[in-house]
Amino acid sequence: MSASPFRHVLPAITTPLRADDTVDHDFLARHARWQLDQGCSGIIPLGSLGEGATLDFEEKKAILATLVKAAGDKPVMPGIAALSTRQAVALAQEAERLGCRGLMVLPPYVHKGELREMTGHVSAVLRATKLPCMLYNNPPAYGTDFTPPCIEQLAAQHENLVAVKESSGDARRVTAIKALVGDRLAVLVGMDDMCVEGVAAGATGWVAGLVNAFPRESVQVFELALAGRMAEATELYRWFLPLLRLDTVPEFVQLIKLVQQEVGQGTERVRLPRTPVTGALREHAMAVIKTALAKRPGAGK
Repeated sequence: MSASPFRHVLPAITTPLRADDTVDHDFLARHARWQLDQGCSGIIPLGSLGEGATLDFEEKKAILATLVKAAGDKPVMPGIAALSTRQAVALAQEAERLGCRGLMVLPPYVHKGELREMTGHVSAVLRATKLPCMLYNNPPAYGTDFTPPCIEQLAAQHENLVAVKESSGDARRVTAIKALVGDRLAVLVGMDDMCVEGVAAGATGWVAGLVNAFPRESVQVFELALAGRMAEATELYRWFLPLLRLDTVPEFVQLIKLVQQEVGQGTERVRLPRTPVTGALREHAMAVIKTALAKRPGAGK
């Protein structure tokens, strides 16, 4: 198996929509290329931030085809999630056929069963592909907690499981996973406002959200933290944190798309039932964005 593509800064790319609710493939390609040109190491589409749950199978195939072409020699590693294991396996196999170079494997939508059912689901996806895979653990969002011992067991059973995206919100989980599997699996931070803490605990990658609007700063803060230049990393991180925390609330999709709109990198259009944020939440977000842009490191240079 080739070297793992799950490393460094990987945008969980948003899905741009036109006014008629179709996917804007021209912008999708430009947006992906812009993030890669700013130093990101790959693209992760079809995740939660990519509104994967609202996209049909044909839309997902078309998005992957667009991104594989746009990314060139950089890897595209889609989120694999579906209502059924059968659908997830089909999507994993189609992603491999289209030229994706890795998969981010999620528990199923809707069904929140016992852990044995969840591990059975992800195991079926892992067996269905030769691609390197990353397990996505996000208990708050998906209602399933792949504990460190469970992750250790899955790693022992599946050679192509090479990484885990850890989004429990507890930096101690990074330490616990590394204690059990060592370097067998890469651990990637899955929450924007845990980047520096996760890297300090041993994470070697970041699946990021605000990178959709701020790729340069995302790459910079991650690389400073990874290099152990904590004073510099902390200074940039403190500027970035109010923005990064927009990734940690239920309306994170709408908020990140709003940030993109404000920096000229897309629109805030989302697919129903989501709608753009309004009221106090929008006012708060706009204040955060305005302050961040006014104080942006290097602004005006």
